[in-house]
Order: sequence, then C-alpha cells, then structure tokens
Amino acid sequence: MLINRGTLDTLYTAFNAAFREGFGQAPADHERFTMRVSSMTSAEEYAWLGQWPGLKEWLGERVLRGIADHEYSIKNRKFESTIEVDRDKIEDDQYGVYSPMFREAGYASGAHPCELVYALLKDGFTATCFDGRPFFDTAHPVGGGTQSNDGGGNGAAWFLIDTKRMIKPIIHQVRRPYTLTRMDDLDDENVFMRDQFLYGIDGRCNVGFGLWQLAYGSMATLDSDAYRDARAAMLSFKADEGRPLGIVPDLLVVPPTLEEIAREVLMAERDAAGATNVWRGSAEFVVSPWLA
Repeated sequence: MLINRGTLDTLYTAFNAAFREGFGQAPADHERFTMRVSSMTSAEEYAWLGQWPGLKEWLGERVLRGIADHEYSIKNRKFESTIEVDRDKIEDDQYGVYSPMFREAGYASGAHPCELVYALLKDGFTATCFDGRPFFDTAHPVGGGTQSNDGGGNGAAWFLIDTKRMIKPIIHQVRRPYTLTRMDDLDDENVFMRDQFLYGIDGRCNVGFGLWQLAYGSMATLDSDAYRDARAAMLSFKADEGRPLGIVPDLLVVPPTLEEIAREVLMAERDAAGATNVWRGSAEFVVSPWLA
C-alpha cells in the first residue's frame, strides 16, 4: 500500500469503526445501579446527597430545608491505552491483523466503567461516602440514631441493591468519554524514530458513592436467612425525620463463587428442607467477574 495522508485517513476510519464496534459490545450491567453524571470540571461536589427529598402537608409557610453539611466530591481521573502499528505492516497490506486488537480495545474501554464500579463496591466496606462513614457500615447516622447496611462476616462479598430510584448507590462521573486519537503524520517523531504509527484511547472519568441507603453489602454466608435479613434492613430504612424511604431491593450482585447460591435463593421452587421458597423471584441477580 502506498502510504500517504489519504490512505492513513482511510485506515484510521477503519480502526475507529472497529473500536466503536467493540465498545458497543461491552457489558453494561453496572448501569442498572449507577447514576451517570456529566462532569464540567476537574471534580464535582455532591453535598446534596445528605438530603432525601420528601413531601409534607403544606400548612402555613413552606418549611425550608437546607442541604446537609456534608463535604463529598469525586475527582476525575485520566485513563489511557496506546496501540503501536508498524509502518511495514501497512505498506505490506497486513494492517488487517490489527482490526481485532482495535475491537478488543473498544470492548475494554466500554467495559472499563464496569471494572471501576465493581472495584468501588468491593472497597465499600472501608471507603467512605458522603456522611464520612464507610459506604457499607453498621452505624450510619440518621436522625438521632444509626442505621446499618453492612451484614458483617468475612467471606465473599455480595450486595443487595434497589435500582429503581432516580438517584443510585454508585455515581459514574464522565468528564471526557473514551475516544480513539492518533499520531500518524509521516513527520511525527514516533514515525521518524521507530517507524510506527500510534493510536491512543483516552478519557477522563471516575466513580464514587451515591446513596448508601440503596445498597446493602455483606460478607456473611449467603443463604436464605442472610438474604431475608438484608432485605428486611433495607425495607426499614428511614429518613432523618423518621419517614420510611420506601426502599425495596430488586437486584442481588454476587461474585462467580456465589452464583450457585444466588440461583438457589432467588430461583429454586423449594428450599433445602423441601418447603416453598418464599424468596423466589423477589429479585434478579447479576454475576460479575470483576468481584472475583
């Protein structure tokens, strides 16, 4: 192939198409419990997470509620991946061997939010959220007392989530989406020094915690009793003024090691004793390899 600006533009179009194809095939199960936020600066403040909107009867003047005094922000991070394409491969019409690589790069870029979200879930037993407590904690301050969304234990972690609310337990903050860029001018240093064209994927984003009330994490042994207790805890969550939050979990998230148990708890017609499984169909479940 004769290498000139026109052929390099055509090649980039093909590589970018392969990248977008792979991107579109990436898993997106994390989106059920993730709130995507478009970021306009290096970091975003989420002080408003400390206030649950609610209605009360209007008697006299409106009751003004200030945003709770929480300092919680998510700082954007930069991520990149770079692919080198030998000039000789293009000249010898062998550039097709790179198409699968660009598709895989697109897939990896599309799946990257999954990796970030599930890694954050795993860290939720120690990493703090807007109230200064670990996201999964036994003593979140609420009103004059505390509430717990941590089931304890020291085994494999699993999570019960309410995915139906407008605000989610995890925030996916996007400053700049992942895109494919290039350094393929014939007078670029990389071409002159190494005879290689460079194609880079980069973006700016991050993940952080939303409302802890919408998720329950546990490292206790997963079984019907543990699932029942987690569900009951979430159903009982209240706002500062004592108003029930109306949380009803509908998604169980487990690592591969707990897939069989999750199926038994949520899909089996009968339990181990032969009795009717009252929890059948009470939630869906997701098995994530990023929790392994």
